[in-house]
Amino acid sequence: MLIPVKEKKLMDVKLGELPSWILMRDFTPKGIAGAFQRGYYRYYNKYVNVKRGGVAGISMVLAAYVLFNYCRCYKELKHERLRKYH
Repeated sequence: MLIPVKEKKLMDVKLGELPSWILMRDFTPKGIAGAFQRGYYRYYNKYVNVKRGGVAGISMVLAAYVLFNYCRCYKELKHERLRKYH
């Protein structure tokens, strides 16, 4: 049975089909918001909403937040690192 390219998941798309698969995505604000919502619910149900959950779900969010802020402030941090204090 042949599955249309539009209905395939990213991991199932072959390299030659990738440009046409990307062009078939919904890039409207509603489509982007829906993609973020699906990602949030997938993450929440996999790591946070479990019977015997630990700190893994929250710690990944915290690590992503720290990494994002480090990348955002890297230019200033690099400037401070090269400054001499004497």
